Amino acid sequence: MAGHIQDRWYKTEPGPDGKPRRVKTDRHGTGMRYRARYIGPDGTEKSKSFPDRQKRLAEQWLAHIEADMSRGQYIDPKASRTTFQQYAERWLAAQTTDVSTQDSAERYLRLHALPYIGSRPLGSFKPEHIRDWLRELGDDGMPGTYAVHIFGAVRAILSAAVDDGYLLRNPCSARTVRPPSRESKRVTPWSPERVFAVRSALPERFRATVDTASGCGLRQGEVFGLSEDALSFGSGTLHVVRQVKLIRGRPVFAPPKCDKERDTPMPAAVADSLRAHMKAHAPAKITLPWKSLDGPKVTHSLIFTGARQTVIRRKDFNTRYWKPALVAAGVLPEPEEGEDPAAAREHGMHALRHFYASVLLDAGENIKAVSEYLGHADPAMTLRVYAHLMPSSRERTRKAIDAVFSRSLSQR
Repeated sequence: MAGHIQDRWYKTEPGPDGKPRRVKTDRHGTGMRYRARYIGPDGTEKSKSFPDRQKRLAEQWLAHIEADMSRGQYIDPKASRTTFQQYAERWLAAQTTDVSTQDSAERYLRLHALPYIGSRPLGSFKPEHIRDWLRELGDDGMPGTYAVHIFGAVRAILSAAVDDGYLLRNPCSARTVRPPSRESKRVTPWSPERVFAVRSALPERFRATVDTASGCGLRQGEVFGLSEDALSFGSGTLHVVRQVKLIRGRPVFAPPKCDKERDTPMPAAVADSLRAHMKAHAPAKITLPWKSLDGPKVTHSLIFTGARQTVIRRKDFNTRYWKPALVAAGVLPEPEEGEDPAAAREHGMHALRHFYASVLLDAGENIKAVSEYLGHADPAMTLRVYAHLMPSSRERTRKAIDAVFSRSLSQR
C-alpha cells in the first residue's frame, strides 16, 4: 500500500509490564478518526481524513492512490481542488502572446466561462460539465463564430492543466463533446449602390474611409491607423504598415493583423478622395503606445481622426456614425423610438473588404494577388472565403473546347 492508516483515537504505548498496549488519545470520540497518509511523488506527505467506521474506505482510497501512481495517472488531491478560475488567472498571467490577444482571451473567460464553470475544482471536471456549459452558451444565443473562440480559450486552459498535473485528461477533448463550429454562411458582397449609399449617409469627415476600405481592401483598424507617409501618389501605392487597436478599451498603434505589412494598388479615384479629404481635414499628429499599453510612445500624422483631432475608437465610430448610416441607407431597419439599431455584424465596415475582393475576382484578378492585397495569412484562406465569388469556368471551358473542335473540323 502507498502509505498507512493512522487511528487518531488510539495510540500505542508501553504498559506496566513493558508490553505495548492501545490507549485512548485526547481526541477519542471527536473529529475524524482515521487519517490515510502517504508520500507523494514530490516527496511530501499527503493525507486525507475519514470518520469512525470508515477504515475500509480509507484503505480503498490509499489503494487507488497506489494504483494511480503505478499507472502514471496520479493527481495531487490538493492540486485537483484548484478551481478553474484560480488556474485560469495564473494561465493568463503567464501568456507570452501579444497583449491584445491576452485581452481577448480574458474577456472571453470573464464574460462567458467563469460565470458558469469558474468555481468548479479542476479535478472534478467531466465531459458532462463542458456539454452543459456549451448548451447554456447556445441557449444564450451565442453566435457560433464567437463561441469557437470562447471554447478554444477554455480548452487551452484545461490542456495546460493536464500538462501541469491538475487533472488527468481534458474533458473538452472527449468524443461526446461537440465543439462549436463557425457559421458556414457565405459572404454576400454589397452592391456598388449600397456602398455609395452608406458613404453618402456618413458625415462628410468620414466618407473617405469608405473609399479607402472599399477601394484598397483595408481593415477598419488599418483605415484608422493610416498616416500621411503611407501614401505614394507617384506610384499609386498605399502602404499598410499599422493599425489602431483597442486594448482594455484604450487605443494603441500595432502592426497589421498577422504582422503582415503590405502594399496595395491605390486607384486614382481613391487617391483623389484622399487628397480632397486631407485638404479639408489636415492630418493630425497622434501619439500612442506601440503594441501594448506600456509600449514606447510613437507619433504618426493620421489621415482620419475625430472632430477634435483625436484617434478614432472603433466602438464610438460604429455606434455614432456607422450604424446610423446603415439605417439611413436602408441596410438596417429604422429602430423604434428609444431603441438602438439592430445588430449588424455582417454589415460592419468589414463588408467593404468583401466588396473589394468581389470586384477584383469578378474582374479576373488571380487569388494570390487578392490574398496579398487583403493581407490574408495565405491564398488558401482567401479561397475558402471567396471561392464562390470567382467567375464560373464553365463558359470558358465550353469556349476553349469549341475552339479546338472548330479548328479540327475545319481541317477535315
